[in-house]
Amino acid sequence: MNDRVKGSILAMGGAACWGISGCMGQYLFTTEGMSPTWLTPIRLFLAGLILCAYYAIRSPRLLIAPWKSPRDAVDLLIYGIAGVSCCQFLYFLTIDLSSAGIATILQDVSPAMILVVTCVVGRRAPRAFEVVSILMAMIGVFLLTTHGSLTDLAVSPAALAAGLLCAVCVVIYTMWPKRLQSKYPTPMLQGWAFLMGGVLFCLLFRPWEQGYVPGPMGYVGIATVVCVGNLLAFCCYMQGVKLIGPQKSSLYSFAEPASAALISTLVLGSPFTLWDALGFGCIFVMLALLSRGGGRADAPAAGRPAARAHS
Repeated sequence: MNDRVKGSILAMGGAACWGISGCMGQYLFTTEGMSPTWLTPIRLFLAGLILCAYYAIRSPRLLIAPWKSPRDAVDLLIYGIAGVSCCQFLYFLTIDLSSAGIATILQDVSPAMILVVTCVVGRRAPRAFEVVSILMAMIGVFLLTTHGSLTDLAVSPAALAAGLLCAVCVVIYTMWPKRLQSKYPTPMLQGWAFLMGGVLFCLLFRPWEQGYVPGPMGYVGIATVVCVGNLLAFCCYMQGVKLIGPQKSSLYSFAEPASAALISTLVLGSPFTLWDALGFGCIFVMLALLSRGGGRADAPAAGRPAARAHS
């Protein structure tokens, strides 16, 4: 198997793992009675503990290096808290308020937001394909949340707000850590981000005071979102990026919203209408346009960041 085929399979598999994780989160919320304020701190803390423990054994000096520089420490705090950790919480909150498919597609508006920021910072007008991609994102969100009605919302305002805020957090953790990623391994930065978020949300939400005790399937679900949604998905997708590059990998990351929508509808019984299909299609067109345009000068690098962290 050549590197191109292997990289494509790994990128698609990693993205599908994020979709599976989102659907498992939906199952835990709707069937096991778990809440985002209970699951998010546990998931973040365990994933961060595993990654940081790996680097503590492999290279302890490298693990603590970011904290020796005040600038690196501030950047890591913003990346880890405002970006990665808040993104994960808002993603699961959106799932709890709607479905895994809706939550995944709303966060996928983030490339259009990154494009807008890129144009503003670069003081340039968007190109034709970029204008079309922004319009596709806006139309897609409109169709998903209103089902074509100008008076009624098919998705609750809370779910819409949480999903779009999740996309904003994706913009933060995609664009903020470029300098950090040039100095330190991305998995190590992810480990610190997860661990910081886990500690912070444990202090804020106090899951031990919520009185929830998971059953056997609850523990299976926790293991799934940590091992499949964080560790396996990240490793597969990043290896795919290494083999075929971020632009091509981002095309195969369409497997995330596709798998989330498919499992959410067929297995978990979430409604999926023609309006939803049209909305998903518009978001896919937006991602494809940005991915194919990613190789052009100062266009957004890819429809998706190479270091996914949220699903």
